Amino acid sequence: MGVMIKPSDLKYRYPRKKETREQPKFTGKPDPRPFDRYDLYEVLPMFTAVMDALQSDDGLVLEHLEDILNNDIPDFISTREEVYDALYETMRHILKG
Repeated sequence: MGVMIKPSDLKYRYPRKKETREQPKFTGKPDPRPFDRYDLYEVLPMFTAVMDALQSDDGLVLEHLEDILNNDIPDFISTREEVYDALYETMRHILKG
């Protein structure tokens, strides 16, 4: 599907951590590296991967994903693959309603 998410599409503001901007980002599982939920350069590829997996380009789905990340996923879920799984499974469950 190849959804493109821009910072202006996001509901919340995330800091741009320039020191990590050039580091490899999430492209899929497996990825046991830590996920920084407070870095724009981390959340954009994560949301893109989840939206692609859900086959959705709906802005409301993106808003739900942000709410899930910022309000529902506990901090002990900390690796990229754990965050991906939590976002994907939670949103898939919501969409099936």
